[in-house]
Amino acid sequence: MKSFIHISTILAIGVILGLTIRSIRSGSNPNQPPADEIVYTNDSVIDGLSEDEIASIENPEVSHPPDGADWLSQFELIERSGDLISSEDLLGTPYVVSFFFSTCPSICVQQNQKIKELQEQFAGQSVRFVAISVDPEKDTPEQLTEYAARFDADPNQWLFLTGDLTYIRRVGAEVFRQPVNKQFHTERFVLVDPSGEIEGFYNWPEPIQFEKLKEKIGEYLDPQKT
Repeated sequence: MKSFIHISTILAIGVILGLTIRSIRSGSNPNQPPADEIVYTNDSVIDGLSEDEIASIENPEVSHPPDGADWLSQFELIERSGDLISSEDLLGTPYVVSFFFSTCPSICVQQNQKIKELQEQFAGQSVRFVAISVDPEKDTPEQLTEYAARFDADPNQWLFLTGDLTYIRRVGAEVFRQPVNKQFHTERFVLVDPSGEIEGFYNWPEPIQFEKLKEKIGEYLDPQKT
């Protein structure tokens, strides 16, 4: 009888220890988030986003860089035409920056439909749209040429850029303040003014923000409206 009780006690302790270890591994402690917590967005996965970064992506209000902050540096990437395009080439007119990849079946298509809408509204005017691939290994200039044709992208107004992924990560983070990675990007357009400074970040799925972006572009093109 004593042996049976002793064995039962050992088994009970083993079960408790097993559940405890499983709880720790799965991060089920309600007072502490799991160490390997990931954030899903735009049909992709990125590690290590802070609460502030997540809030900035989901914030329904238009955000702007702090006054006087020198966020921009020069960059140079390959356009679908094979030409090198630099930030210096874009000076003098406002432009809208976006990040995408051509094999994305959903969000990127919707995003580029929004840019197409902007292109149609401001056709022939002095504003440009700069789409930067976050999957440059697949998005060669030839691939981007075919992809751009799906949206009737005007090569003089809507640029599709590619290059080295490590460099594009730096362009996203250091130049345009956007966390990007392979097949990952935010759902924000970055509006850059004619002098090359970031004016603001606009969440394109938010109708109000998208309309504000149109209004701001219109102000740059017709200063008398301001």
